[in-house]
Amino acid sequence: MPKISVDGTEYDTENLSVNGKAQLASLQFLEVQMQKLKNEIAVYQTARAGYAAALNNELAKIEAA
Repeated sequence: MPKISVDGTEYDTENLSVNGKAQLASLQFLEVQMQKLKNEIAVYQTARAGYAAALNNELAKIEAA
């Protein structure tokens, strides 16, 4: 019997109504999607840092000339 914790209280998911189970499934789905987005943002931030470093290198060449 799976349990969930909400606000520090554990609940047996088998005791949830059909609507409650649907809400839980939606919440779990959103948690997965949000983590995927966070991972995607991390990739974009890494790429942005690389592009910024490359641009700084190009700007340094202009200043050195």
